[in-house]
Amino acid sequence: METGFTKWIIVITVVLCCLLELIDTSIVNVALTQMMGNLSATQQEVTWVVASYGIANVIVIPMTGFLAEQFGRRNYYFVSVLIFTIASIACGQSTNIWELVAFRFVQGIGGGALMATSQSILIDTFPPKQLPLGQALFGMGVIIGPTIGPTLGGYIVDSNLGWPWIFYVNVPVGILAAIFTLLFIRDPERIKNAIPRPLREIDWAGIGLLILGVGSLQLVLEQGETEDWFESAYINTFVFFSVVGIVGFIWRELTADKPIVDLRVLGKSRNLAVGAFLSFVLGFGLFASVFVFPIFTQRILGFTAAQTGLLLLPGALASGFMMPIIGKALQAGVPQKYMIPVGFTIFFFFTFWMAARISPTAGESDFFWPLMVRGLGLGLIFLPITTMSLAGLQGKDAGQAAGITGMIRQLGGSFGVAIVGTYLERSLMQNRVGQLPNISLYDPETVQRLQAFTQNFMARGFSFEQAQRQAYAALDGILMKQVSIITYSQVFSALGFFFIACLPLIFLIKRVKVTGKISLDAH
Repeated sequence: METGFTKWIIVITVVLCCLLELIDTSIVNVALTQMMGNLSATQQEVTWVVASYGIANVIVIPMTGFLAEQFGRRNYYFVSVLIFTIASIACGQSTNIWELVAFRFVQGIGGGALMATSQSILIDTFPPKQLPLGQALFGMGVIIGPTIGPTLGGYIVDSNLGWPWIFYVNVPVGILAAIFTLLFIRDPERIKNAIPRPLREIDWAGIGLLILGVGSLQLVLEQGETEDWFESAYINTFVFFSVVGIVGFIWRELTADKPIVDLRVLGKSRNLAVGAFLSFVLGFGLFASVFVFPIFTQRILGFTAAQTGLLLLPGALASGFMMPIIGKALQAGVPQKYMIPVGFTIFFFFTFWMAARISPTAGESDFFWPLMVRGLGLGLIFLPITTMSLAGLQGKDAGQAAGITGMIRQLGGSFGVAIVGTYLERSLMQNRVGQLPNISLYDPETVQRLQAFTQNFMARGFSFEQAQRQAYAALDGILMKQVSIITYSQVFSALGFFFIACLPLIFLIKRVKVTGKISLDAH
């Protein structure tokens, strides 16, 4: 157990690494258009820059317990930092889209390990009485990271530094983290004394099925909307692979003597099983809300990427500020099963507040307090779920549990983005069709509006025919803006109902005290 200066250097190192990993899940989104122009890529090709990173992440995260045991946690963490940092440089140096996709996949391999292993290092760094504080610091990275991504990415794009700098910003932090890892992070005795498995005893079948099942599922979620979902033979093929892989993986891990991911741990703790599902809900709400809000503000209200990012930042910082306070409350004995429903209810309130605030004339001040409420709600959800899921588990069981919940939270985020993205595109068209009967050449108000537009354009020098075409286009623009307002409002409301619908799961939680040591052996 580390103390004093060393403890806080370790804290700074792992929280920064966790932030970097999660920032990179969203930072590229605001630079995709610039990448398309510079790398001569199509819209479909550039989406692989996002997809490849997510696929690598979700494959590596559940295997981190095994890999840390096999190679030593400090060694594995150090190599992962190096992989992430070197891959970041390579991403920035890419000369074509497929080079960038390949290096993003490598970056995701290193990044997945950073998030999962950072949690276990923090837990081993803090004494038992300060365990909730360690979890709170980890939670700061998980909640703040995806929100800072658009802010930082927007600043880089708007300042004309060029898209490679969204990767280069990782380099100094990565170098510093690698040095601090070698100097200050130590393996606990249980990992030092662990005997690596011989190659013949490694669960190669489990690894293969994990890659096939979870990797295919992540690919479907990332590419489904682009490929028109089940209308595409390509997507249907990978849906088949994901079903075969996941079913085979579950069967293999439940029957193998030394599984790569011990799923049997889910049967040892009801709280872990409930916590895994709630982690999915958390990931869904966290990533879906971060995904939909920038699209609305930039497409409909005309905000810049930097403006949107700065709007999201105070709420994320509020969430981070709340984490230590919530950790103290848990340490004082406040039950998780009371805090989680409060967090869900606050998030529900945020979604309906946002649905009410969305309008064509909305400004930055309209969203400040709703986003602050979002940050408070997520803070009250993340930390109680994490401590509840791991409490009572020891040794490798706790390590496996952390990997499983991390993977499920990541998949929840992917499901959230995929479902919300699909709902947006399809609902926009449906709502447009629903509004068309309100616009008719037999409607006096519509005719009056068209005449006013036509006269306005003629006053600017257009001929009558040109002015009339411009008038119809202007009227269509007003219609689409109104349709968009309705659709985005529906999206936020649906997110809120999803959270409320999950509340009955709280009754399945057993009360656990957050005072004992959680040992993340080999994770």
